[in-house]
Amino acid sequence: MQRPNTQKHSLESALAGEFPAGMSNPGAPAPEVMGDIYQAIAHPAAMQLASPTAEQESVPAYVDALFAKALQQRASDLHLEPQRNGLRIRLRVDGILHDLPTPPTEIALRLCARIKVMAKLDIAERRLPQDGRISVPGQHQRIDLRVSSLPTLWGEKLVLRIVPETSAILPLEALGLSEQQRHVFATALSQPQGLILVTGPTGSGKTLTLYSALQTLNADYRNISTAEEPVEIPLPGINQVGIAPHIGLDFGATLRALLRQDPDVLMVGEIRDEDTAAMAIRAAQTGHLVLSTLHTKSAITTLARLRQLGISDRDVLESVTLIVAQRLLRKLCDRCKLPTTLSWHAATPDLNAQTQSFKANPDGCHHCLQGYRGRMGVFELCSPAMLNGPDEHASKDTTVRPPGSSQKASDTAEIAGSAPTPYQDLRAMGLQHYAQGLTCLTEVDRVLPQQSFESGDATAVNSAVLAPFDLSRTNVRAPWPDGFTLNSNYDCDQ
Repeated sequence: MQRPNTQKHSLESALAGEFPAGMSNPGAPAPEVMGDIYQAIAHPAAMQLASPTAEQESVPAYVDALFAKALQQRASDLHLEPQRNGLRIRLRVDGILHDLPTPPTEIALRLCARIKVMAKLDIAERRLPQDGRISVPGQHQRIDLRVSSLPTLWGEKLVLRIVPETSAILPLEALGLSEQQRHVFATALSQPQGLILVTGPTGSGKTLTLYSALQTLNADYRNISTAEEPVEIPLPGINQVGIAPHIGLDFGATLRALLRQDPDVLMVGEIRDEDTAAMAIRAAQTGHLVLSTLHTKSAITTLARLRQLGISDRDVLESVTLIVAQRLLRKLCDRCKLPTTLSWHAATPDLNAQTQSFKANPDGCHHCLQGYRGRMGVFELCSPAMLNGPDEHASKDTTVRPPGSSQKASDTAEIAGSAPTPYQDLRAMGLQHYAQGLTCLTEVDRVLPQQSFESGDATAVNSAVLAPFDLSRTNVRAPWPDGFTLNSNYDCDQ
């Protein structure tokens, strides 16, 4: 027999704005039905989730309020971490974790079990990690959450990833690319074949960039297929495959099968091993446009990573058309950011005359969280041919210098917002956003540390692993997977 729904205010009503009288107005008092829970939701900037009274200890209602709080704060992840003294709850907003008040013991003991039931996980299994999914109705479409459980010292830790809506996919113009970078990216996407690599650490926005590229390419006359782990956002008109390594369906096997499906465009979630790298190279050389990601520090080190995966220099030059390295910087709140001055303005008079520097307001306002709201992309674009040689870009210096030191006028012009050079590293692009008043220098230093982009490091990388391409090494091709052979006279243009 179906259990009647006795919960008066569900997550659906919370997301649809169907709170009781007074909840639509942030200044109005909270309803008595849910007490302090909805009081916190009515004031997102307060970042507080108070405990319900003894008469209102409803675990389902607390979970619904927690989900609604995460959505209103634009959180990407929700962490529930058991500690010695209680359950710690944190939200990741704009890449930074923020604490919520600890729930009462009566709620905490049943909170994780409730979420596991909703995710269709085995509530009796607490020794092994589990993965599940929660789908709840929202105002315009269903809200999906990926759930991961992990046994820890003090109990099961749960992490809920809020899957972005399809509307979260941005056009290329809104990603944060400069005009020249956008032109280079669009040109690479317009090619009928080749390999485009998007690189960066976890959480740097690589998947969203790939989805934006797929949306640009999505047309009736193209057959587009993807191999992902997992499928983040369903895309209409695109064949998306979620890989399952535990049954042998890894990226390499999936890509091998997709090549038999008459594809025009392929997207591989990540190149992790030699098999997947070889298949991606083969697909790019045989008339397909391939998009994928690598976990590397910068565009320069991507070439070193490809060599580690067994890809020869000739294959790189023939197949890789563009390398995109990216990071995400938090944006300053336009309503409460504070003007500031920096001592290094004296060394860059052009920048001092053209820009006004800002910093975050640590107190924030009701539109932001600690002075930041949202994030923007910072990109570095290059092709293998641009990096062919140890000295071509080794002398480039994007270091923020103290007063009294010298700096090239060209570098100053770039930081001040003029047209970028064909190759410009991530920190230089971050400084441009700072000069435009979009972010602060503290944020640039946090995401793009100065020491990581000094010219000495670039020289060491180039001289150590980026020697000029040796095109005579034609016999050092990456090993092809079983079932695929190439003769010595193979030409990718045939």
